[in-house]
Amino acid sequence: MESLRQELGDCPLSRPLLVHVIRREVERMKRTGEAVEREQVVARVRASVDTLSQARLRPVINATGIIVHTNLGRSPLGQSAIDALGQIAGAYNNLEYDLAAGERGGRAAYLEAGLATLCEAEAATLVNNCAAALVLALKEFTRDRPEVIVSRGELIQIGGGFRIPEILESSGAKLREVGTTNQTSLADYENAIGDQTGLILKVHRSNFFMDGFVASPTRSELSRLAREREVPLLEDLGSGALYDTSKLAGLAHEPTPGEVIGGGVDLVCFSGDKLMGGPQAGVLAGTGASIGRLKKNPFFRALRCDRLVMAAMQAVVESYLTSEQTPVLEMMRSSCDELKKRAAEICDALSGVSVKARVGEGKAQVGGGTLPRELIPSVTIDLSTDGKSAAELEALLRQADPPIVGYPSKKKLKLDLRTVFPAQDQILVEQIKRIVG
Repeated sequence: MESLRQELGDCPLSRPLLVHVIRREVERMKRTGEAVEREQVVARVRASVDTLSQARLRPVINATGIIVHTNLGRSPLGQSAIDALGQIAGAYNNLEYDLAAGERGGRAAYLEAGLATLCEAEAATLVNNCAAALVLALKEFTRDRPEVIVSRGELIQIGGGFRIPEILESSGAKLREVGTTNQTSLADYENAIGDQTGLILKVHRSNFFMDGFVASPTRSELSRLAREREVPLLEDLGSGALYDTSKLAGLAHEPTPGEVIGGGVDLVCFSGDKLMGGPQAGVLAGTGASIGRLKKNPFFRALRCDRLVMAAMQAVVESYLTSEQTPVLEMMRSSCDELKKRAAEICDALSGVSVKARVGEGKAQVGGGTLPRELIPSVTIDLSTDGKSAAELEALLRQADPPIVGYPSKKKLKLDLRTVFPAQDQILVEQIKRIVG
């Protein structure tokens, strides 16, 4: 074991972790019973070490042009949220302490008030992600009446292979499908409501679109029916836009929690780490009675957020209530003229290196399962070299420190500047020089 460790030389893993990897690989080879030379053993252990060390969580430069990139951590936090994390993480805090009364208090009263204000709702709360928010609502509103009515055209699949029907069933609710994939009428909902109906669920088609012979009742029609039949109406918005997306880069309109609640919906849930630009969280907003019931449900404790998520979310909410500035919004608002100026400066800095760098055009995306039809005009750095293919350049930049993730296109490696922070431009130049030089 020790001789293997020494033969590996410098290693990015700590000694205990390295020993664990060596033991695991040796045991794996023993189980297979194959005869291997020592050089093969060393090579396999080294490959496992490299794979594991690359999996360590660390910053990455996102040059893909996908703003809310699910695989790269979704939305980056703004400076106010980063500062809040530092202040709260390294100190004691009043998480469950009432400073006015000098005794134990409740959680998140200030944050919940801010969320309710943003969502134009009577009350709001948050849990650890949007799927958890949906499960909590289903568990509470289907305790006595287990059926949930949902249109077949809204039984969507979200990231990671998770499907709305499976989430519904995991909560213990019974799914009552109505309508067809492309056509669901108000009468379909009306005929399905019965003594066992606990909830009507509306799911916003945030990650796909339907066109052609398509119809479904309006939100106001559905809410009116829900009130008449005294059945709660929940809408899952998914991406959670808190601003008018139609005013940003010519994008389509994404419904906001405020307009959904204003349309008569009792409860709305959405992600905090997509368009909202916060940490991973699921926000629930709606009537005071609905939120009150959710917070009293025993399952709420299993899903509640910790002090770090709450600190970051509190800073994000405050930024919306004051200046409405988040990195996601800033990336969407950046003009192509600004990006072209940065691109020209980067290309000039690379002029003496054995790589061809040109200012190119790109099409950025919102990402995160949001506005799938929308593309945002963008600017790219197009890299090419005689000695390496675009795929080889892409792989080399992924191995940089920090890793740079772009995409090959027509024999060039494209680095989209819309998702690269201006402060990262110099790092980009340095890493490209180091790798191709």
